[in-house]
Amino acid sequence: MKNRIFPIDELCALVEMNKRKIRFYIQKGLIDRPEGTGKGAFYTHRHLEQLLAIRKWKDAGLTLERIQELLDDEQHTAAGDKPVPPPRTKKTGTIEVWSHLHIADGVELHIEPQRSGLSPEQVRALCRAILMEFRNIQAGDT
Repeated sequence: MKNRIFPIDELCALVEMNKRKIRFYIQKGLIDRPEGTGKGAFYTHRHLEQLLAIRKWKDAGLTLERIQELLDDEQHTAAGDKPVPPPRTKKTGTIEVWSHLHIADGVELHIEPQRSGLSPEQVRALCRAILMEFRNIQAGDT
């Protein structure tokens, strides 16, 4: 599959994105421009990897700016093979969203989903598991 080429319609189907979104990502510099021009333009396995990585990281809640940093870091590595590294130094005005789980008086869990690489569903599952384990420990069922 590494040597295959894809017309835009096939690429859209493979990554479950529409043409408009793929062209937007090209315009933003998140993925490489297609090979060739006009109706003869085509996409390669590299484009497929870039788009799958973008989709994975968008689903995990990362911003397009953060995704650009990750793609820059992984230019010569297969997309998605490494865990999401911690973000670079924060810029003034950066807004962070944290999940805060109150477990009991004096017991809390703080999760920054973007850095943890967890999807919203995984964060919820983690919170449920932690609450259940905390109750077991309180009940002496360790």
